[in-house]
Amino acid sequence: VQLQASGGGLVQAGDSLRLSCAASGRTISRDLMGWFRQTPGKEREFVAAISRTGGSTYYSDSVKGRFTISRDNAKNTVFLQMNSLKVEDTAVYYCAADRNAILYSGLAYSSRQENYESWGQGTLVTVSS
Repeated sequence: VQLQASGGGLVQAGDSLRLSCAASGRTISRDLMGWFRQTPGKEREFVAAISRTGGSTYYSDSVKGRFTISRDNAKNTVFLQMNSLKVEDTAVYYCAADRNAILYSGLAYSSRQENYESWGQGTLVTVSS
């Protein structure tokens, strides 16, 4: 599967952005989908994940209550709605797919990047003060 992340940009603190991750090559309707982010000099970190049905979502503590992950399996696309953005949210955001996850994988499994076998190219989000 090929994953194309888009929607990044330069915004001010407090603003909102919506990232999209469009998949091609096969359906991702049975995949656990995740968003991760990385800043220079730091390791890539988990942001959010969503089960194949959308019925379960998982978030890192740093974004819980501000970010919302969703999916549209008919459009083979996953979204990340980011509200109340902070300067520390500045990063390259990556979407990823795990076709081997069970339906209710839980936060511990969903937050481990090594469980995801397909990755997009990333989209840059810059939040200024």
